[in-house]
Amino acid sequence: MASYHHGDLRRAVLDAALELIGRDGPGGLSMRDLARRAGVSHAAPAHHFKDKAGLLTAIAVEGHELLAASLAGPPGDSPDLRELGVRYVRFALAQPAHFEVMFRPDLYHRDAPELLAARQRTDGLLQAGMSGLPRGSRGGDEELARLAVWSLAHGFATLWRGDNVARIAGDRDPAQIFRAIAGLAFTGGPA
Repeated sequence: MASYHHGDLRRAVLDAALELIGRDGPGGLSMRDLARRAGVSHAAPAHHFKDKAGLLTAIAVEGHELLAASLAGPPGDSPDLRELGVRYVRFALAQPAHFEVMFRPDLYHRDAPELLAARQRTDGLLQAGMSGLPRGSRGGDEELARLAVWSLAHGFATLWRGDNVARIAGDRDPAQIFRAIAGLAFTGGPA
């Protein structure tokens, strides 16, 4: 166990939590264990997060901020919907602990203002990508079309993370496979 001496306790607790979630999932997370790992009193993490749900809220907020940055890409970049999906999948694979928590509102304070703001930014970027979706594939309902695109990217990322598509995917790049799937789903043909 590395003992915490100075610096950013909040970040140290977040990093320890992300490591544990990445290894064991959010169910095994305990504030006492995180304090022990950081070498501080069991009450120290509560100073920053109040409780486990507060800690998981902070992880969800950070996850949405990281996802928004991934979706936005470099300044001036204007990706099409398929590329936004690729960025979503890449985020999920690169940030598995964040991804694990972000879409589990039973774990955190779902009405936290900072979480709502972060989710709104992510949602706005996904909504902006709808302009790249062919009109005929939207079915006239923007909300349902956005849900379809999000479901495709989220489902694919979840299946990939769970090693459920290995026999189909082989050693192919997940980004290439997602592009092909998105092409089949939204344009009627491969990418």
